[in-house]
Amino acid sequence: MLIPHFYSVKEFNFTDNQLKAIIELNPAHDVFKGHFPNNPVTPGVCMLQILKELTQQATNTNLFIKECSNVKFMALINPEVNAVLAITIDINKVEENFKIKASASFDETVALKVNALLTQQL
Repeated sequence: MLIPHFYSVKEFNFTDNQLKAIIELNPAHDVFKGHFPNNPVTPGVCMLQILKELTQQATNTNLFIKECSNVKFMALINPEVNAVLAITIDINKVEENFKIKASASFDETVALKVNALLTQQL
């Protein structure tokens, strides 16, 4: 985990090239003290890192984000209000790379959608 104690994985199910996970953000983490004081918002780059880390866990491969496309931040994720997120990642291996189509949501609100290409990190 690049940012220790930033989130925890509550559920993790990977079958038929689809990962479904439930994570819980740590609203007391130092990241939220600066982003933003008294109005915490989960940084988009942290959400992308979480998706990468979950994909690594599912594929048992050390990965690097090579390319992101169609990145859509559709709702703010305030960890004090919505700490629990549902993550869905469709993972397809293409040669030495992994193409993912991912989303993160809370309640019935989709907060993030992204397509990305991850490559094996040597």
